[in-house]
Amino acid sequence: MPVVAAAPACNRDRMGEWTSTACILCECNCGLEVELGGEDGRHLVRLRGDKAHPASRGYACEKAHRLDHYQHARDRILSPLRRTPAGDYEPIGWEQANAEIAARLTDVRDRFGGASIFYYGGGGQGNHLPGAYATATRRALGSRYRSNALAQEKTGEAWVTGRMIGAYTRGDFEHAQVAMFLGKNPWHSHSFPHARTTLKHLARDPARTMIVVDPRRSETAAMADIHLQVRPGTDAWLLAAMVGRIVQTGAIDRAFVDAHTQGLAAVQAAFGELPVVAYAARAGIDEALLSRTVDVIAAASSFASYEDLGVQMNRHSTLVSYLHRLVWLLTGNFGRPGTHFVPTPLSPLMVLKADDTKRSPVLGERLVGGLVPCNAIAGEILTDHPGRYRAMIVEAANPAHSLAESHRFREAMRHLDVSVVIDVAMTETARQADFVLPAATQFEKAEATFFNFDFPDNVFHLRQRLFPPPAGVRTEAEIHAGLLEAMGALGEADYAPLREAAAQGRLPYAAAFMQHVLATPKAGLAAVIAYRTLGPTLPVGMAEAAVLFGAAFAAAMASPASLARAGFDGPAPVAASALFDAILAAPSGLVFARDTWEETFARLGRSRLELALPDLLDELDTLRAPAADRPAAFPFVLSAGERRSFTANTIVRDPSWRGRADEHALRLGPVDAQALGVASGDSVRLTTAQGSVVVEVAISEMMQPGHISLPNGLGVSYPGTDGVGVAPNELTSAADRDRFVGTPWHKSVPARLERITA
Repeated sequence: MPVVAAAPACNRDRMGEWTSTACILCECNCGLEVELGGEDGRHLVRLRGDKAHPASRGYACEKAHRLDHYQHARDRILSPLRRTPAGDYEPIGWEQANAEIAARLTDVRDRFGGASIFYYGGGGQGNHLPGAYATATRRALGSRYRSNALAQEKTGEAWVTGRMIGAYTRGDFEHAQVAMFLGKNPWHSHSFPHARTTLKHLARDPARTMIVVDPRRSETAAMADIHLQVRPGTDAWLLAAMVGRIVQTGAIDRAFVDAHTQGLAAVQAAFGELPVVAYAARAGIDEALLSRTVDVIAAASSFASYEDLGVQMNRHSTLVSYLHRLVWLLTGNFGRPGTHFVPTPLSPLMVLKADDTKRSPVLGERLVGGLVPCNAIAGEILTDHPGRYRAMIVEAANPAHSLAESHRFREAMRHLDVSVVIDVAMTETARQADFVLPAATQFEKAEATFFNFDFPDNVFHLRQRLFPPPAGVRTEAEIHAGLLEAMGALGEADYAPLREAAAQGRLPYAAAFMQHVLATPKAGLAAVIAYRTLGPTLPVGMAEAAVLFGAAFAAAMASPASLARAGFDGPAPVAASALFDAILAAPSGLVFARDTWEETFARLGRSRLELALPDLLDELDTLRAPAADRPAAFPFVLSAGERRSFTANTIVRDPSWRGRADEHALRLGPVDAQALGVASGDSVRLTTAQGSVVVEVAISEMMQPGHISLPNGLGVSYPGTDGVGVAPNELTSAADRDRFVGTPWHKSVPARLERITA
């Protein structure tokens, strides 16, 4: 595969200085300071936590210190590439690439309709602005269907939360008397500021209790006061038993429930006779420990809980999300310090609803937040159905590696009329595309995340670029602008009135934008119009931030009191303009909203919290079926995609970034190791219904008998190596998914192991 070389721009004037930026490896995006160096001044020589960052306050875990491996990957793409008839790639210029891609996409649109053009991506960890610019391209093409990693993980939680609460919630773990982590190991997966510090405080305080629900004795579980070490895939029985005990022992907070909820009678009817002891045993938990856990939660002055991929990519995942919320709503743990809250978003990350009148065109799958279930995408393409997807744009994502049955997704990409990948590196997905467009890294452009969930002070951080992209590489904002202009969707006539207004100041620009863009059919292209007109007036290297002007306006209109308490008050145009300028001027981020607990209830998307979801109460009946024996052919349960010290999806592809030699290994417990006759460092054959691989093993006390795990983010191709570790989704099945929203069961894959003998 050709990767076209280009001379990088030097950055010598900042060598040796500490410059503010942020980590890009998980949703926390902790503030960092980086010292630039190397011959060209483009290497991240040293990194440290940024004490000026208002959320992370100097905290950073070990992963951030190796980000130079991301910036200087050997599989970097430095020129647009086009697949040849022979199946390899040739470099082409940007003008030619834009013209050919625009012609082929518009041809598909004109022949089959815009709904046949599918979009996957929209950002990634810490890389969210491309999603806004991609929206303009999708609107110009009439593209209706899309998906991204959220549909792998969070759509069940979103669907339940939207129906029960009507707004996205988080937990106040810093102040909770009791904290519970469900299918989550925040020691590695974080998800809230200075996670390890918070965990240590929880563990050391005798007046506080930490509960962990995990089949593994993870790093977090080892610190916990109560570890509910469930059998893999049985979380629904455990949570149902917890709700049953709350109902049957009268542990319901009646004052809270009567004042703020509806549907209690249906919940009491469903759980009043539930066999708590039998369900706890089904989950592998002693009834006394279950009772103690529920009693601790019910007696707590405050309780906060977090569910994550261990249950969201597992059996009964949507039901688990429902039962989980019943636990903390029935015990009144919402709307006060140490419980659950509704943050102020600068821009909503996801719409918490499903419109059942809109389904995927071929398989009729439910769309939550507008997202097609990832497991359904290949099936929506590999068919002769007239409504099938015929073209695809993939941006800042690697679904050919991250989705179940990866080989089938690769086949689906080859079945398309045209496919375009926009990315930094030559990923597994890029290797299937007709066109590959090279994007700037996250340190070569202005970038941000909309994972803004802090409370009461919510933080936004616009990261300023550390250096410009190399010659031949463009930012996603520039890529989408070029494609729209090549399609004829935008041109100078659209930009001229806005350019003049931008020169006059923020308020004249806002007025002109409302008149010439938002009140016209071009409103869907607003992000690119802002980039072309407001962007050039921004500080050097900050043009991509133009789209935040609209986000600031939306926040000023939706949450004026919260912004005012943070210092951004006045009419919406004034407050938004002040906020936008403050964002540009804050290299370490800023507090953009300041909330009160009283406002949490005002933000609900419904008048009362809903306890009874009839379809999910009906789903409880499925738990009554007797436990099935594990099939003799597959006696193990594989968790495919465990987060470890040096795994981070596939954003860092160079295997040398890992600080531990066994990070790639299959983990299994000592009992199973002894039965197989293997030791750490030995190889075994791992087989599932989808395939078979040879993998090194590491014996770990974390694992209970019958449970094995593979890390996420490994098994990628990388120049100069034979590949390290196993690509987990070569072993998973797209058919194994939640029946409500289609999320995969990656954490519960039937498997077998065989010792390899010489």
